[in-house]
Amino acid sequence: MTDHTFKPIVYLKENCPFCLKVRLFLLESGLASEVETRDFVPGTDQEEKIRAELSPHVEKVSFPSAQLEAGRYVGESDDIIAFFAAKAGRDPAGMTVYRNYVDGVFATSMKLWKENMELKKAASVA
Repeated sequence: MTDHTFKPIVYLKENCPFCLKVRLFLLESGLASEVETRDFVPGTDQEEKIRAELSPHVEKVSFPSAQLEAGRYVGESDDIIAFFAAKAGRDPAGMTVYRNYVDGVFATSMKLWKENMELKKAASVA
């Protein structure tokens, strides 16, 4: 028997670029009202409660995370978006705001993060 009253839960950390990617997709796809979001600020009691809630269900707690269906948890932004895209019948490639973020600010942030990691690695070897 399936639970027809289950509402997916998405766990989003403040100032997380991957979390913002999921939030933008949900808003632009029109699914935001069909999903419960549990937002938190890093370093707060709320974060600890969310981590404790997720830890029995995932190998490594990371954000964003989601309980997509009763008992089905995922922790990758692309997997979360793919699930909701299929549910909404929406292609993220055709979503203007989402694409502008992913191809613009998000892509630049990831490039800078990778460069920073490479610089830190090189500095630790020297």
